[in-house]
Amino acid sequence: MVTATKLLCSCFSATVRFRSSSPTITVLSSIDRFSSHILFQSSPLRLHQLTHTESLSISVSGSSSPSPMTDCLPPPMKILESKWRPMCLYHTQGKCTMIDNAEHLAKFNHDISKDLEVSGDTVLQNQCSSPDLDRLLVLDLEGKVEILEFPVCMIDAKTMTFIDSFHRFVRPVRMSERRVNEYINGKYGKLGIDRVWHDTAIPFKEVICEFETWLASHNLWNEKDGGTLNQAAFVTCGNWDLKTKVPQQCKDSCIKSPPYFSEWINLKDVFVNFYKIRARGMRSMMTELGISLLGSHHLGIDDSKNITRVLQRMIADGSPLQITARRSSSGLDNVEFLLENRIK
Repeated sequence: MVTATKLLCSCFSATVRFRSSSPTITVLSSIDRFSSHILFQSSPLRLHQLTHTESLSISVSGSSSPSPMTDCLPPPMKILESKWRPMCLYHTQGKCTMIDNAEHLAKFNHDISKDLEVSGDTVLQNQCSSPDLDRLLVLDLEGKVEILEFPVCMIDAKTMTFIDSFHRFVRPVRMSERRVNEYINGKYGKLGIDRVWHDTAIPFKEVICEFETWLASHNLWNEKDGGTLNQAAFVTCGNWDLKTKVPQQCKDSCIKSPPYFSEWINLKDVFVNFYKIRARGMRSMMTELGISLLGSHHLGIDDSKNITRVLQRMIADGSPLQITARRSSSGLDNVEFLLENRIK
């Protein structure tokens, strides 16, 4: 028998054994070697260049004498492709030109609702969640110097079902082109999506105009009615997104901060008050609830989906939802926090 060999490549690794009697490689899972199927998990470094999990079909030829170890192994296992696929990040922004390409469709998901499905057993009219809200808008910005990504997932506040999403990459306005390239390479290059960012990013001012059109299409916002949201609320994982970053970016972009950004639900504060567990971030909340991570952490659209999954679980568990922070009309820096027990 040929000795076990470590198979390494840029997107997966696996242990393989060679059978002399069959031109087939039997793949052994490090978790369950006798599983009925094996999935290869892509490296996070190339998550959006390749499918999240990929099938492997390898044929070999060779000759060696049979061994007891190979004889006791189960028959070669069929390798199945995972149902999960990374989102097409052109499609999330309405700019995919390969929607009719079968190979592209097989590699990338074009239906964000597939990651946010709620089973029939949990789609219940939850009167405890938030009787005053119809829609919840999960927002998770990316970018420390300037906003680089603006993703929102909308769900029904009562049934938890996914309704729509808005996603734009954002081009900085105060940084040099050289600094932008360095910034994007450091932020998104390691995920293999820097090209998508360069192809699609638009200035924050344009993002806000398109976002307001999107809000209006769902009857959630009307500038004539004062510019606040209509029976909807933003949900964030922390206060930074709307307390700090949006006002800063509006100032950098020479626009007035829209009034609909003046209040929000900080999910971390709701979490600690409902479960009595001080989870300090998205990953820790997911861990406490036994929810696995989908996609790439710190890719905004993936983080927004994962925060939405936490939110869906909390609603299903009966967690009440309420506004946790509100900005005073007296100034952008004057924010009132409405829950005494909160994550600081």
